[in-house]
Amino acid sequence: MSSNNASGKVVSVDEQAFEKAGGQAVDEDGFPVVDETPEFEAAVEQETQAKVDANHPDGIADTSEDRIHGVTLEQEERIRAREAELERISAQAELGTQDGREQRTREVVSEQCGRDEPAPAERTDPREKLTQEELAAVNEQAMRISDEVQGGWSRAVVAKQLAEKVERGRDVTKAVLETLEELKAAPGAIVPIADVPDVPVGEVTVEGEIIELWSPSSSAIQQVGLIADDSGKIKFTCWEKSGQTVVREGQTVRFRAAAKNWYEGRCSIALTGWSRIEFPERGRWWEE
Repeated sequence: MSSNNASGKVVSVDEQAFEKAGGQAVDEDGFPVVDETPEFEAAVEQETQAKVDANHPDGIADTSEDRIHGVTLEQEERIRAREAELERISAQAELGTQDGREQRTREVVSEQCGRDEPAPAERTDPREKLTQEELAAVNEQAMRISDEVQGGWSRAVVAKQLAEKVERGRDVTKAVLETLEELKAAPGAIVPIADVPDVPVGEVTVEGEIIELWSPSSSAIQQVGLIADDSGKIKFTCWEKSGQTVVREGQTVRFRAAAKNWYEGRCSIALTGWSRIEFPERGRWWEE
């Protein structure tokens, strides 16, 4: 009995092989052609991290083709940083082939920086440039000035000041006058009372004897009177707020930092809180 399902279509071996291969190409012997290029698939962790990076604002913003495929943003940053570091090391190695270049450059710069520095000025004593006659006159006048104005410069300093003026061309007499004016204006110098009005400073130091005391005309005044030395006398006022020590007639006192005042063309001095009263003769037990 013949079957009605039999088909009269004849199928070749090659066609059967093609059908079994699911439409895949076959070679002449009937074997399917296999593509040897491997197909890579991302791991589960990489796919998860890729989704996170893609949804992150920073990841969404960077969609350029410069991105490294298959790595996270953190990994890409490390790769880029390493590449930059290698480029820097390579460039430094090329420049470093010049042996001693940095040291030579440092030496040249140091030499150029110090080339125009002036030589230190040599300090010399102006008395060394004077003749024997000029030096003798300077020393004599320096001794006289030191005796006349005490408490200021030392005798050596006075001599140097005189010698400097003489060395610049001043005659000894003019140099003495200029040095005297400078010394009287120096801080701490005891000015002769007769010279107080002419000293170009607002505060002076004087020393003398209290020759007279008056009754104060105001409760704001502690004491008022006259102080005198061999050159002259001058009125002094001691203010109550100054808190100074009370003086008596006949005492030798030294008024330091006394302020100069002018009234109706006359100069006087006032003791303020910045002033100080000293008693030079106190404690001289050997003279008693």
